[in-house]
Amino acid sequence: MDLPGLYNYWIVILLMMTGFYIVISQRNLIKKIVGLNIFQVSVFLLYITVGKVSGGTAPIIAEGFEVYSNPLPSVLILTAIVVGVATTAVGLALVARINEEYGTIEEDEIQAADPES
Repeated sequence: MDLPGLYNYWIVILLMMTGFYIVISQRNLIKKIVGLNIFQVSVFLLYITVGKVSGGTAPIIAEGFEVYSNPLPSVLILTAIVVGVATTAVGLALVARINEEYGTIEEDEIQAADPES
């Protein structure tokens, strides 16, 4: 097994664990959204890595080509990027609204100020 040849998987693991750590360790809502985006990018890289075929070409039948790459992972990632941008925008809009209501974006201060909790 060629561990240095699998560097892209190590990058995916590093990004995934970094994003996960940011989400669970930070109390600032903006930082949590950034952590979720880092985690999301790691998933994108994983799918792109799996979809790449060494020596493969676009799936257009032509003479002289034997190995083709699957375009489905790329299409799914394009869709996931659009959904990710939209959910990030909604999350940031919610954080802005929370800041208007409570005057802070720190999770502890919001919980302390909420009379229902």
